[in-house]
Amino acid sequence: MQRLTQGDEVEAWCERWLGAKPIRVLFEVAHLSRVTGLRLTDGREVVVKVRPPAARIQACVHVQRHLWAVGFPCPQPLAGPQPLGTMTATAEAFVPGGSLLKPGADSPRLFAAALAALVRLAPPVTVLPTLAPPPAWVFWDHDQPGTWPPPDDRDDDLNRFPEPAWLEEVGRRVRRRLTQCDQPPVVGHADWEEPNLQWRDRQLHVVHDWDSIASRPEAALAGVAAAVCPGFGGPGTATLEDTEMFLRTYEQVRGQPWSVDEWQVGWAAGVWVRAYNAKKETLDDDGGTMLERLASDVAERLHFAGA
Repeated sequence: MQRLTQGDEVEAWCERWLGAKPIRVLFEVAHLSRVTGLRLTDGREVVVKVRPPAARIQACVHVQRHLWAVGFPCPQPLAGPQPLGTMTATAEAFVPGGSLLKPGADSPRLFAAALAALVRLAPPVTVLPTLAPPPAWVFWDHDQPGTWPPPDDRDDDLNRFPEPAWLEEVGRRVRRRLTQCDQPPVVGHADWEEPNLQWRDRQLHVVHDWDSIASRPEAALAGVAAAVCPGFGGPGTATLEDTEMFLRTYEQVRGQPWSVDEWQVGWAAGVWVRAYNAKKETLDDDGGTMLERLASDVAERLHFAGA
């Protein structure tokens, strides 16, 4: 068997919680988590995800299990969260196949309809263990000093870097608008972009990254997706027209018009996630693309956000 990065610990974890040992590594990738595809001695193919412990993981797995049970296209949770050394691990069934959706005229409706279905089928927030804190890129209501929450993928304090000043002002304005929102939270997926969605013949095949489940207002979840959703040329490239089309089609699919407040919150959440990503990019030597894209239309986005 190809050697696992965490070796004997993963093998022992699989034997204890899945009742079988791994005999082959299918793939292994790492970003915020280490994700390993494995074939077990009993023939099953599974994916083991290892990351730092967090109380919210239990609720994320609960949501995924619930959605799998009602037929939403997601992998079946099999085990965990359970400790793996100093980390926490979960296992789910491996779902092969699928590909990124080629952009087309129907892309906004496909992505919007899929997210609306997830929100509709998800369990209510009240029956879940804690989903706090939300992922950093949708954590506009944090209680830390400064505009920006602690980032999820680096140790830097984003608030130590005040430039560019216009981006700081954008962050403050949309954060203020979003914290004024009193819409009820729903359960949804906060990272609705490639490669987390895989398709077959323009039908949703499987959704990944269930650690990105969050409890946020529905308009905010839709707005984040509308600002970063794939199908329009890649993450962060959605034009004003793309974002509006997504929000309009989501509104149609859910069968209930957005209120003025919901409309503004959707736009504000989209500005927030793009500003947060651009802020992180300013710390990178090769950064600049997201910042330039945001600068090109941020005035219009802020207008629609009522910010």
